[in-house]
Amino acid sequence: MGLAALFAGAAAMASPASAADTIKIGSSLAITGPASFLGDPEAKTLELYVKKINEAGGVNGKQLELVVYDDGANANNARTFATRLVEDDGIVAMIGGSSTGATMAMIPVFEDAGIPFISLAGAVVIVDPVKPFVFKTPHTDKMACEKIFEDMKAKGIAKVGMISGTGGFGKSMHGQCLGVAGNYGIEIVADETYGPKDSDMTPQLTNIKSAPGLQAVVNPGFGQGPAIVTRNFKQLGFDVPLYQSHGVASKSFIELAGDAAEGVRLPASALLVAEKLPDDDPQKAVVTSYKAAYEEATGQPVSTFGGHAYDGLMMLVEAMQRAGSEDPQAIRDELEKTSGFMGTAGVVNMSPSDHLGLDLTAFRMLEIRDGDWVLAD
Repeated sequence: MGLAALFAGAAAMASPASAADTIKIGSSLAITGPASFLGDPEAKTLELYVKKINEAGGVNGKQLELVVYDDGANANNARTFATRLVEDDGIVAMIGGSSTGATMAMIPVFEDAGIPFISLAGAVVIVDPVKPFVFKTPHTDKMACEKIFEDMKAKGIAKVGMISGTGGFGKSMHGQCLGVAGNYGIEIVADETYGPKDSDMTPQLTNIKSAPGLQAVVNPGFGQGPAIVTRNFKQLGFDVPLYQSHGVASKSFIELAGDAAEGVRLPASALLVAEKLPDDDPQKAVVTSYKAAYEEATGQPVSTFGGHAYDGLMMLVEAMQRAGSEDPQAIRDELEKTSGFMGTAGVVNMSPSDHLGLDLTAFRMLEIRDGDWVLAD
């Protein structure tokens, strides 16, 4: 169901709202702090589209009520807020968890309460193994490794250096890349890490540069670390490609990395190149519509992270409509049946054994050119 149809359907079921006629949805996001580039657009997106949905009549004749907390990507704060959302706020569903660490801290709370939780974080461990009430919208770190190595293999690249962040996402993606490298004939010839507070990665990159036969470098991580890696990479005069993860898929990365970002390749959603997609691309209408609405409402450039929140909210609303109910179990059951949903991340087909529902075709390989994203050659 498209966005226009969704709003039209909601309006058709509209009725005057009272305090008893609201459906409470919870969210805990990294709105401030080092991961605010994730949580800020996610929060703005949820607020924007809850308002749009309510103006169009709400869901099943009721208005949505969004309860948002700022966990700053702190796992302890996230778990506290999750408990509050369940025990005090009385939510029926949850969209949030900007970071992997915050998400993993919240999962036991929502699993125990039997409340569907749609995470906006990247690591595959969130949905593998499958947990009954946990879903997620972003492509996984494992998929990012596979898309990067697929691109490398097509270019004849076999000897690769890795430099990874030690945070939840970077550590997880590092492990996933090691696990799938052999499937693509990739040999990891250097393997370095950096901490979240490191401000210079020159020593680690110098080690990588001296690795025999080095043909490319990949950097699992998000936040400021990858921008520092990118600047140091240029300063050291590497003559091989640098691949980043989808964890840097926002304009803030390009701004932080500056001219050094030129030529960086990464897997990301079509949202970053919305207007550059061919007119016959089935995803174009969704991503251009969201991009225009977000940028008009906020005055800020769109990022894939806000798109993850959009996808989560729209899938949740459609599940509630199909269920004809705000019963958490009924919502969970319908979320698991999500099929053919076209979101900013791609086409989603979930099942009892797949609570993500995306495949590698949902990723686009992008390159940064002249300070902007383009579809990579």
